[in-house]
Amino acid sequence: MVYAIIVAAGKGLRMQDSKRKQYKELDGKPILAHTLMAFDRCDSINQIIVTLPAKDLDFCRQTILPAAGVKKKTELISGGERRQDSVHNGLNAIKKDDGIVLIHDGVRPFVRQEHLMACIEGAQKQGACILGLPAFDTVKEVNAKNEIVQTRPRDNLWLAQTPQAFEVKLIKQAHASAKEDGFIGTDDAALVERLGAAVKMIPGSRSNIKITRPEDLKLARALLRAGGFDS
Repeated sequence: MVYAIIVAAGKGLRMQDSKRKQYKELDGKPILAHTLMAFDRCDSINQIIVTLPAKDLDFCRQTILPAAGVKKKTELISGGERRQDSVHNGLNAIKKDDGIVLIHDGVRPFVRQEHLMACIEGAQKQGACILGLPAFDTVKEVNAKNEIVQTRPRDNLWLAQTPQAFEVKLIKQAHASAKEDGFIGTDDAALVERLGAAVKMIPGSRSNIKITRPEDLKLARALLRAGGFDS
């Protein structure tokens, strides 16, 4: 079995709008609907789990799912206070420990089909893999005063994206260990890394943007107008 957990329980504060970012419209549909459509098109994915704010479950069932036209088995569950808590809730909805799970940001609607397949195949072969991009700008480390401490060599630095794909048993173990130790990671791969497991990096796409700020939404609309969204 291949599962997909779509994380969409965020408050979207950086969007500077009362409307949550995952529900903002993009080409006539909510961003989250576009994301769901991409995963619904992937024949290798068997089940989709969406984590949402608890009070939005009915809204999404009545509005987002019809807009996306999802045909796969899809379960809507309540997210948690933090992203990591939401993923943990999503993993708890997977009753078996075998199979592969893809974990993806609900506001990354431009993920390509070939990258979904690459993540599935990578996790099947190695146990854990994520999409990412080599750092193409110079990377500076700064202190609390925004003063540069040092310039980091970027040859081996990558920017992480989603989806991140794992053997179900491995990522459940990683989340359980993090919860027990009170560890909070910035992504799911970090939780697996601290177990000592190898995580393979798969080259992603610069169009696989995460829509978190108003300027990101403008960029997303420009990508659609330019035909830059290759699903």
